[in-house]
Amino acid sequence: MQIREITENKKQYLSLLLLADEQEDMIDRYLERGIMFVLDDGGVKGEYVADRYKGQFSFLQVGTGDSPLTIPFYVKCGFVLHHRIKNFFVENYDHPIVECGVQLVDMIYLRRGLDA
Repeated sequence: MQIREITENKKQYLSLLLLADEQEDMIDRYLERGIMFVLDDGGVKGEYVADRYKGQFSFLQVGTGDSPLTIPFYVKCGFVLHHRIKNFFVENYDHPIVECGVQLVDMIYLRRGLDA
């Protein structure tokens, strides 16, 4: 398994990005601000990211919808609820975003501490 940091031409991974965020103009809002890693099989490994930035940052933060799929995944990875932005999905997307039969309304932010 090879993990690569992507610093240029991040949109070449648009098909993967759209699996996580189905509206391209929303991806465009944040794509260049973040650091992007991919596995040679197309995914990303969370522990690699945590180990890579330990000592440089005090925490990792993710934002996601209140989905029965994603919240338990992040909790299992050591993230805890930090805050939420009310009505984020209904105010920023041009159509309802539904996961597992649940319409996403609030953006949920979770954090995981990075021990030095």
